[in-house]
Amino acid sequence: MMKMFLQALLLLTWTTATNAKLRVPAADSTLAEDAIFWSRHLMSMNLANDYKPEQKITSFGQITEEDIPKLQKAWGDALVSISKTYDEKGLAAAKELAQSVLDSAYCYDLGIPVLFKPTLTSGKQTFRNTQEGALAYFVGDNPDYPGDTGFALKGWEKVESYPASVVLLGNTAYSQGNVHITNKSGDVTIVDKTWGYLKEDDGNICIMLHHSSLPYSPS
Repeated sequence: MMKMFLQALLLLTWTTATNAKLRVPAADSTLAEDAIFWSRHLMSMNLANDYKPEQKITSFGQITEEDIPKLQKAWGDALVSISKTYDEKGLAAAKELAQSVLDSAYCYDLGIPVLFKPTLTSGKQTFRNTQEGALAYFVGDNPDYPGDTGFALKGWEKVESYPASVVLLGNTAYSQGNVHITNKSGDVTIVDKTWGYLKEDDGNICIMLHHSSLPYSPS
């Protein structure tokens, strides 16, 4: 009983002392105003559970539907230009131009693998994730890729793209369809192509995915 009495006495003493410290004297208006301010401030913080910070979005633009035919026409024009350069100025000039096209049209400068699967490749060299492999496919002349004879050196004169479907996803886009490539004899080669594009911070749109294959013909 004595123990319970002492515990009650200590509790009463602590409560009285605490209240005395927290009590704001009515005569001191400055202390009273400060107490009211901080009380309201703390209350507002507790009640502002639905507060949302102002959102700031930095965007360098999106790929639009109008960009797709322009991008594919530019690729076709580049292929024809490499072919004509080869006929008129030889392999060295064509190779230099092809290197320039890869630098500007593909996303190699970003330091990410460009997913490149050319039309006529096989075995371990079917998929080319390096710029060296892409250049070898377009102009050959690389002993590490003995099966490459230079796809861009075949006398191409016209390239027409026919996208079957396009998906726009902000600063990326994807396109599937046919590409018709005509040579100097008027023969047309049709390939199935899937493109993936990325819009870079400087506004340039580059190719990050290039998949090409011959149309399937069931027996």
